[in-house]
Amino acid sequence: MNKLGRWHGEKGRKKTGGKINPHRKKRKYEGGSEAMYTLAGKDKKRFYRTKGGGIKVKAAAVEFVNVYDPKAKIMKKVKILDIVKNPTNPHFVRRGIVTKGCIVRTELGMARVTSRPSQMGVASAVVVEEK
Repeated sequence: MNKLGRWHGEKGRKKTGGKINPHRKKRKYEGGSEAMYTLAGKDKKRFYRTKGGGIKVKAAAVEFVNVYDPKAKIMKKVKILDIVKNPTNPHFVRRGIVTKGCIVRTELGMARVTSRPSQMGVASAVVVEEK
């Protein structure tokens, strides 16, 4: 909702019906970027310049995932064998897209991705207990 308590479609009018003129237009730096869907495959990274001259790394594809095993208390870099389930979107499984919360099959077993590969450039996961 906007500051007048209305949804976006009604934001150009007051309660009385009068028009609200915007005080300025959108600026180039206020725009976002296209969504990066990280695929399971050969590692590919994209580098973006941010405001202030910093660099943001986004993963276009990941082959390995850093898996933490709470029982053995070890962290190991293992290969992603398959994407099993993705609660974000069931179609992402078919397309091979890795997101936070998706379940992947690795050499250590099933693991749930805990990082955001499209934002961080790295995939981290935790071993999931199978019932």
